[in-house]
Amino acid sequence: MEQISTADLCDDHSDNLGIADPLFLSYGKKSSFYGEIVTVKIYEDNVILKETLSSNGKGKVLVADGGGSTRCALVGDLIADLAVKNEWAGIIVYGYIRDARVIETINIGIKALGTCPIKSIKKGQGDKQITVKFASTNFIPGQFVYSDEDGIIVSETAII
Repeated sequence: MEQISTADLCDDHSDNLGIADPLFLSYGKKSSFYGEIVTVKIYEDNVILKETLSSNGKGKVLVADGGGSTRCALVGDLIADLAVKNEWAGIIVYGYIRDARVIETINIGIKALGTCPIKSIKKGQGDKQITVKFASTNFIPGQFVYSDEDGIIVSETAII
């Protein structure tokens, strides 16, 4: 997957983009990623997130609305490895990750609010493929998300 520049994409398409508030930190070996949006809405429970990343993710980015909870991590190194194995382009988590040192060596891009060493609960509660909203942006399944060091943008159609 080629490197992208959200700044350049904003210059060329800003009237047609959603631009997420700059709340996120970058993790993983890939500094930029993009793809079709797949969503999960969960809260302190990563079962549905893991199930989703167990499917083929070629050309897709998982956008996980974890409600911004600071009480546990939703993604760790095993889940990041699973995403790579199933060819996901990246993961955006409105929540926290753990195993950051190991994730930095994994060939995936991840955006998250930060890190927390506590694992999530495992009840399997949440929703898939619904519109989620955080960071002043709607993430709609089937639309496209682009992420790099400068930020996260959303487009109704593919712009790369």
